[in-house]
Amino acid sequence: MTGVGQESVVERARRVLEPVLVRDGYELVEVEWIRGGGRFTLRVFIDKAGGVNIDDCQLVSRTIEPILDVEDFIEPAYDLEVSSPGLDRPLRTPEHFSRYSGQRVQVKAYGPIAGTAEGSSPRKSWTGKLEGFADGAVLVDVDGVLHRIPHDQIAKAHLEYDVDADLRRKD
Repeated sequence: MTGVGQESVVERARRVLEPVLVRDGYELVEVEWIRGGGRFTLRVFIDKAGGVNIDDCQLVSRTIEPILDVEDFIEPAYDLEVSSPGLDRPLRTPEHFSRYSGQRVQVKAYGPIAGTAEGSSPRKSWTGKLEGFADGAVLVDVDGVLHRIPHDQIAKAHLEYDVDADLRRKD
């Protein structure tokens, strides 16, 4: 197929792979289509209850590789990577934002958004405590001020590993 753009590859991969992964007990967290060093990579992030390990990643890779070959919607040669979401897990769906409420997050918008909190100036980046998802917006507490960020304006969001909190839990 010619003319398949980055977003189209991601969306089609998500549509094709998600039902298979769900069937096998995995969650499709994110799909990335990236180019680096002259090579293309389709990166698939998976999770499951209790977390994923290297065996899960290898099993999923062996499961989805033939599906991608049969679907044949990716034009250039590419590498397939299957990975866990890691400590800085990407957040994409309303369910993700609800599930990880209470955790520290970083959210970036496509462009500056005005009025995400009473009296706030336009901004395009927030780092703070995730308070959940409500009425189409992600709620983030930044230094005691609650910001409502429209979900459809979010370019990227991920958990931010809090080393200090983790160390306090281990004491």
